[in-house]
Amino acid sequence: MRIQPLAVDALYRSCDPNDVPFETTDEVTPLTDIVGQPRAAEALRFGMDIGRQGYNVFALGAPGTGKRTFVHQFLRERGAQERTPDDWCYVNNFEQPHRPIGLRLPPGRGRQLRQAMEGLVRNVRHVLCGVFESEEYRRQRDAIEQETSKQQEQAFEELRERAREKRLALIPTPVGLATVPADEGGTPMSREHVAQLPARQRERYQATAREFQKQIEGMFAGGARMQRELQDRLDRFDRHTAQQAIRPLMDECRRPHGNLPAVLEYLDAVEQDVVQHAPYLLKLETSEAAAQRGKPRASGGRAAGDEEDAVSGPALLRRYRVNVLTEHERAGGAPVIYEDNPTYQRLIGHIDHLAQMGTLVTDFNLVKPGALHRANGGYLMLEPHRLLMYPQAWEALKRALRREQIQIESLGEALGLISTMQLEPEPIPLEVKVVLLGDPLVYYLLRELDPDFAELFKVPADFDDRLARGREEQQLYARLIATLVQKQELMAFDRSAVARVVEHGARLAEDAQKLSTCMRPIADLLREADYCAHRNGHTTVMADDVQHAIDAQIYRSDRMRERLHEAVARCMLRVDTKGSVTGQINALAVMPAGDLTFGQPARVTARVGVGSGEVLDIEREVALGGALHTKGVLTLVGFLNGRFATDQPLSLSASLVLEQSAYGVSGDSASAAELCALLSALAKLPIKQSLAITGSVDQLGRVQAIGAANEKIEGFADICSATGLTGEQGVLIPRSNVQHLMLRADVVKLVADGRFQVWPIETIDDAMELLTGVPAGEAGENGTYPEETVNGRVRRRLIQFAEQRERFGGNGRTSRPR
Repeated sequence: MRIQPLAVDALYRSCDPNDVPFETTDEVTPLTDIVGQPRAAEALRFGMDIGRQGYNVFALGAPGTGKRTFVHQFLRERGAQERTPDDWCYVNNFEQPHRPIGLRLPPGRGRQLRQAMEGLVRNVRHVLCGVFESEEYRRQRDAIEQETSKQQEQAFEELRERAREKRLALIPTPVGLATVPADEGGTPMSREHVAQLPARQRERYQATAREFQKQIEGMFAGGARMQRELQDRLDRFDRHTAQQAIRPLMDECRRPHGNLPAVLEYLDAVEQDVVQHAPYLLKLETSEAAAQRGKPRASGGRAAGDEEDAVSGPALLRRYRVNVLTEHERAGGAPVIYEDNPTYQRLIGHIDHLAQMGTLVTDFNLVKPGALHRANGGYLMLEPHRLLMYPQAWEALKRALRREQIQIESLGEALGLISTMQLEPEPIPLEVKVVLLGDPLVYYLLRELDPDFAELFKVPADFDDRLARGREEQQLYARLIATLVQKQELMAFDRSAVARVVEHGARLAEDAQKLSTCMRPIADLLREADYCAHRNGHTTVMADDVQHAIDAQIYRSDRMRERLHEAVARCMLRVDTKGSVTGQINALAVMPAGDLTFGQPARVTARVGVGSGEVLDIEREVALGGALHTKGVLTLVGFLNGRFATDQPLSLSASLVLEQSAYGVSGDSASAAELCALLSALAKLPIKQSLAITGSVDQLGRVQAIGAANEKIEGFADICSATGLTGEQGVLIPRSNVQHLMLRADVVKLVADGRFQVWPIETIDDAMELLTGVPAGEAGENGTYPEETVNGRVRRRLIQFAEQRERFGGNGRTSRPR
């Protein structure tokens, strides 16, 4: 036969332990760069270097490819060499308290300003208390009050003299001053004396008293004006005194910030507000001092309860605090922030509230920063699938990047659900590079469905899940394994163990010429091999320990596989591995079971009859066939038309089914098996049940590569081992899949012992020759095939169908001769 089974060395590409460039992993200097990702590294570098809006990065790749580790390490190294961003603070807006002011300060100066303001408030209260309780202050204040008092007394004496001249006396009453007639000596007359006066004289006294009452009212009005002027003078005096008292403290506070106009403007507003509220600060200091005299002293000289007061202190004192949103060390470099829970509030910040008297209150001190604040001036790492889980979080991120500023607002306000007055902190300018870490599916969905995405995330960093397997790459991969071993502080691996892990990396890549860069399963294997070595009492991890760990992984997950194999052994699930059957073939499918994927044979049967060219896919008819499987079946029709219906109609009615299938078929890897079963039924040639086939087929009859070739071969080998090996069993695979083979050691041994074979095929004709033992046959110059070949038999049968259809008039009714 012209097609030969594969040799043993084609079934598994081993890694020679002598190619591992060290004896144990302890000898290796850990790698600092990621392995096998030059494209992603260049894209990430480009995205960080270009200083234009919208050039944020989406790092896409399969889980476990090291995206987050590499991106975080790259950004940390880059950020350490960059300028440290400024600090940001929120301070009180004395004119509009609901709109806190954002202050930008050089690195480290935010904390300095906060401490300076805390000291200022503390010292101001003490200074004011000392000044306003001093003798000098009392003397000057008394002098002002005495001056006004003298003016009032002088005005009263002048009024009394005028009254005396008019023979009137001024008598104090509860409601003011009253005038009564007086004798020549100025002594007030009694009522009886006044009553004895002549009527004309009494009338004259009354007229004079009414006229003089206006002067009394004028004096009282002047007195009230003088009291107001006195109060104004006292207030100006108090403000001047307070300003003169705190001016040295304010100047000391201004001195370090002389080059920051915004800070100086804020300190000027603080000075004016302190002067305005000096009496209240004085009362607060006096009342607190009285309260503190009854409290025990804590260690360090502070009164018990001071910490609580510092948190929830009086509103008057809270207005002078500095709320430092972000602070940085002066030589700390650019920040790198990874937010693993990117809710709306944790992303853009939020405003807390305090419960007071049953009411929620807030102020600028309760404004809390988000991840964007912490990453401002640096880099922010987010996972888009988490970001999209939370309401408005994705929109908030896009809005911040588009506006290049962070606006803190509540979620209810962002959704338009709250109309009450809220704090409106001043927006903070945003300068950040965002890196999203996600699956390729998420990237392509966002790019397709969100028009803003392409404008804001212009740079894709595509992480490859496979690495070429050359000699140099294998050695680099071995160093990567050693780095993982050292990083996780595992027992040292010898070169044989490392070589076995390299081979497993090729198995995970499903390609003998590639290595998987998904390091999560590799890291899991290293930890489990370390456990096996400890359990076996080894001082270093050897190849046997790695193999035991692999076997244990399979054993933990293969309950379903064992059940299916048991069902085959007990004939509940029928799979024939001996004999020959017409129109029946063993196809190969794969079943996922958690982390394990295993192969499972499945019978495909075909039935044919006279018809009009229909091939019925029963799986599709009952909604168990996926789109790819349906495509594969329709491709068979194209093959039959192209090969056998060029000069006659395809008068065929056929049905195909995957027997005992309960879970459906999603791929097209069974299309080669279905075509072979169909050709067998047409040619009336039995197919060897000792063989199974996998592969898709095109309309030209060429067999194409499929996935999971290793698992499919191993699955049929396991079934044959369970039902009894005859030496004739084997699997037909596309020749293009030979380069992917990394079969289990036990299956390779079966092939080496001649008990199992793997056959590479290129066309459906190759498959039919192996499956039936009959030559496929090649078309002659007239398009016909030799009679006893597979194709010749199929063509003859189709001609018979066409003739029968014609006799029945093409509609299922027999034509009567005339």
